[in-house]
Parts: sequence; C-alpha cells; structure tokens
Amino acid sequence: MKGSKARVNICVALLRAVNVGGNNMISMKSLKESFEQMGFKHVTTYINSGNIIFTTKEADARKLEKKIEQMLARDYQLDSRVVVRSFSEMTNLVESLPQSWTGDSGWRYNVIFLRHTIDSEQILEELSPKRDIEEVFYRAGALLWSAQVSEMNRTTMLKLSTRKIYQEMTVRNLNTTIKLQFLMKRVAELSA
Repeated sequence: MKGSKARVNICVALLRAVNVGGNNMISMKSLKESFEQMGFKHVTTYINSGNIIFTTKEADARKLEKKIEQMLARDYQLDSRVVVRSFSEMTNLVESLPQSWTGDSGWRYNVIFLRHTIDSEQILEELSPKRDIEEVFYRAGALLWSAQVSEMNRTTMLKLSTRKIYQEMTVRNLNTTIKLQFLMKRVAELSA
C-alpha cells in the first residue's frame, strides 16, 4: 500500500549472564550504542544486567536473537544467549502473574524466561519443585517461580543452575519484569 507505514515492533532483549558476579562485564552505554549501530531505534537499557528495550521493523524474534548474539560475540567476545520478547508477550506475562505475588517479604518471586528451544509446559515435569517451600507455574515463554526466602538453599530451582537446560534460560526478578513491561509501554505511547 502506497504511503503506508511499516509496523514497528517494541521488543526487549534479555541477555543471559551479563554483569553477574563480576563476570561478562559490559557497559550498558556501550551496549546501547551497539544496538543503535545495528539499526534499532528507541534503545533503552534498564539496570546493569543486560535488559535492552528497542524498536525494530523485524518481527521474527529468532532472527533478532541470532543477530544480537552475533553482535555480542563480535563486539564483546561474549557467548551469551539472548531471549527476545515483544511488548504484547511481556504484557500478557505481567497480566498473568498470580494474585499471590503481591510482595510478601517472606517469599522471592522470579520470572525465568525460556528460549524457544525449551519453551513448553512439559518442562514442569523435569523440575519437581518442593511444594512446601516453592511453586512453579508455566506461562508461554516463561516459568513463574516463587520460594520462601528462608528456604532458598533447599529449593529444587536453586539446583537448576547445574543442569544443561539452565543455559537456555535467563532469570529476572518480579520487579524487573514489571518495570521492563512498563518501560515498553512508555515506548509504545511515545511511538504511537
């Protein structure tokens, strides 16, 4: 259609294991510049743990993940897996959070973002959470995990980090997940 505007997609890239425990250190300012050099617009980073919001005409999340992973390897010599989520995916996720996740200080709430390679409700069968101290729910593209803070060292999910499938996940806490969706909403309003 002549004169029609190409659809702009608002996305968040969640980089796995960036700036964690003093490892894989990348300046968010430098990362923002790298995203802009790749042609992404409205690039915003949030906290120092590899959360980058951007707009793009590309709608294929797998292509975006591959492009970003290639840039990380080339520019930062970092073999980091990336999870890309759209604004609608993040909104659906935030809206589906359990009502019980209201900030009880005796519990920790995390969202485990799943790469497409393991994104299936069947992943719950492999995890076997300890029901007296933790809960895990599947949502499209994510696991919602909560655990009693006093029992963190006993959780099944803590042991997950030793398993191969852990390389196909990246974790954000509840507050970060909600804030990322909010920032994406602001970008949507500004680019409307």
